[in-house]
Amino acid sequence: MVLPVVVALAACALGPSASVDTGLGPSPVIGPPAGSSIPTVNIAPVQSPPAEFAPTAPSGFAVTKFAGGLSHPRWLYTLPNGDVLVAESDAPQQHDEGSGLSGWIRRQVMKRAGAGVPSPDRIVLLRDTQGSGTAQMQTVFLRHLHSPFGIALIGHDLYVADTDALLRFDYTPGATAIDGPPLKVADLPAGAINHHWTKNVIADHSGKHLYITVGSNSNAGENGIAAEVGRARILEFDVQSGKLRAYATGLRNPNGLAWQPDSGALWTTVNERDDLGNNLVPDYMTAVKDGAFYGFPYSYWGQHVDTRVTPQRPALVATAIAPDYALGNHTASFGLVFYDRDLFPAHYRGGAFIGQHGSWNRKPHTGYKVVFVPFVDGKPAGLPEDFLSGFLTPDGHAVGRPVGVALDARGALLVADDVGNAVWRVAPRRDNASALLPSPRE
Repeated sequence: MVLPVVVALAACALGPSASVDTGLGPSPVIGPPAGSSIPTVNIAPVQSPPAEFAPTAPSGFAVTKFAGGLSHPRWLYTLPNGDVLVAESDAPQQHDEGSGLSGWIRRQVMKRAGAGVPSPDRIVLLRDTQGSGTAQMQTVFLRHLHSPFGIALIGHDLYVADTDALLRFDYTPGATAIDGPPLKVADLPAGAINHHWTKNVIADHSGKHLYITVGSNSNAGENGIAAEVGRARILEFDVQSGKLRAYATGLRNPNGLAWQPDSGALWTTVNERDDLGNNLVPDYMTAVKDGAFYGFPYSYWGQHVDTRVTPQRPALVATAIAPDYALGNHTASFGLVFYDRDLFPAHYRGGAFIGQHGSWNRKPHTGYKVVFVPFVDGKPAGLPEDFLSGFLTPDGHAVGRPVGVALDARGALLVADDVGNAVWRVAPRRDNASALLPSPRE
């Protein structure tokens, strides 16, 4: 049987516990690698949450279920009228987790961790018609997509990043569904491997450009360097001309995209490589510099060479820059939003909320929470603070896994939970006046 074998392999693969995660902040500890021919496996098997379950937020905040009964909700986008779009998505059918024993283990692990389900391939609209902090309307907004993820609106043009294409739809404010066909405005790297399948998208403030994340086609180049052509990067799409160019490269698996309100810089969250031990390599967030190279696959955290990758390119590695801020080892940091509203206390203004999906190959587990990183003058200022937690049970089961994060029209934090099949809303306890939020415009 498959699962007992996986558990047996996991028991063999577990390394020593790491009681403290040293991969945090602007100067994480980058020690020697501790590789193994069998990948470390320490999954948090999915468990249904109790009926009254709610994650835990800091004192003074209340957590409510904005919407439940969803199907693998991954990403969130708030429209100008207050409607919230939810991408219900998972890996496409042709997704590949790698070949050989390592790849087989990873596929089984993902199933036990709540991934690997058939992709719903749709976007759902949530509408809070009463301004109560709960969505009274839940309806399918777009169907027949292909592992959708990122969403961005420019005027009346709604862009959706499928795993293999950037699509544009005609959007009417207040619409509860789009029935018209999309226009494919760009092909995105996918193919028979498509190892990191998620593609996020964000518009700049001028509406002239979109920025699109494209993950690598491997953990660390094991599928061959040719498989990485056009991957591990952020693309810039010119809306008028339809041209794509590489904006930044060497980013193993970028996901979150957000504009920092004080500096105006584009920031991203990036999932780094596995199988180098409990304490390598830290996932991170960084301001994205135009034309910069961040190392993948040849090096990590700047110019620390990954000797598993052949052939090497020392001249290219010499140009690799280190990211700005480490978010912990193997945390699977996905969602990113900067707080630019007034509902939360002043401490949170300008800072970043990050959705951490959680580790499957580290002991003890890391992630499985939403963290907050304070910013001062456009730069991180302090270590991450736990903001929404409680998704892991004392015996190591996952009753939820945060992914995408967004702000609603009132300024509360929304969190997509693809294991709990819910969207959680976090707001100060005083935020209970429905008059603060008008009903969405029809």
